[in-house]
Amino acid sequence: MTVTTRTPHFTLKSHLAAAWATAALLLAASAAQAADLNALIWCDHSDPALLQPFEEANNVKVNVKEFEGTGAGLAIVDQSQPGDWDVMVIDSIDVPRGVEKGLFEPLPEDKLPFADLFPEVKMDKSTVVDGKRYGITEKFGYNTIGFNKTKVDPADMQSLASLTSDKYKGKVAIYDYYLPVIGMAALAIGKKTADLTEADLPALKAELLKMKANAKLVGEVTASQTALATGEVDILVGGGEWVTAGLAKENPALDFSIPKEGAVLWSQSLAMFKDSKNKDMALKFIQYIMSPEGQARLATSSCYWGMPSNKKAALSDEQKKILRFDEQPGFLARAQAYPAPNADLDKKMQDMWTEMLQAQ
Repeated sequence: MTVTTRTPHFTLKSHLAAAWATAALLLAASAAQAADLNALIWCDHSDPALLQPFEEANNVKVNVKEFEGTGAGLAIVDQSQPGDWDVMVIDSIDVPRGVEKGLFEPLPEDKLPFADLFPEVKMDKSTVVDGKRYGITEKFGYNTIGFNKTKVDPADMQSLASLTSDKYKGKVAIYDYYLPVIGMAALAIGKKTADLTEADLPALKAELLKMKANAKLVGEVTASQTALATGEVDILVGGGEWVTAGLAKENPALDFSIPKEGAVLWSQSLAMFKDSKNKDMALKFIQYIMSPEGQARLATSSCYWGMPSNKKAALSDEQKKILRFDEQPGFLARAQAYPAPNADLDKKMQDMWTEMLQAQ
């Protein structure tokens, strides 16, 4: 900042002129700041192919901050000032957590394309709280079986029993995230993910240990995905279209299945902050993401692919084929939601997962 020293000739007129100029600059700066949109997002929203069309059409800059997992996102909000953020991507099942903290603004249902969404992913039990909708599902997919169809029998991948079969011993990787894989273990032993209790833990642990005994590695997203892509393993437990679809051009042998026992459905939603200083633009952003064009760009983001929740997404025939778009009604009919344990059961599930990881 430049400091100007007053001279004896500094008159009232010049003082007022300077004040007006300063005020104009502050207003301009405020207007520029208000034109920005601040978004807490997952990496698929960072793709310039998604953001640039919106920015150019609305003369706005979208400032993004990436995070992984609802807990990390809410921690960022806790460390921020009210009004710092306008929109947030959040697991659909976690929308109530944001509502309980008083973070989100109800969405105007009449201004969003709810009629065009796959009914199974509207997630009303999570996105609607006390009769008001606080989130809209934008993208979804499955934690299921990802595989190389030139290395395994695709018919075997239609059953979760293949994951513990001696036929594929040492050819399996497990995605290191406890909830969806525990959900897959539940499906494998005939349990519903929504009904899991502490009494189910011994049977779940036994199934997880059988999976682990067959596995070459248990790894986070990048490690497990790389293992499948490079041929280190032929099967990824917990994988799905979010792993294989984005790699389809480079490796068309990669595919995913929704086995007869089912798969674990993941879905992500958009929410608007109650303290947003730019709610009109925030709504425009949500409307853009939910439009056929925005949905196609989000579904095929360079970070990871996934199914658009809007059935009218402007995907090409090739993109629909890779995502198995036309098979979604059958897939959704067999899918079950992530386990949603209370705090006590969640802790026990995490402990069980750690025991599985440490097993020799």
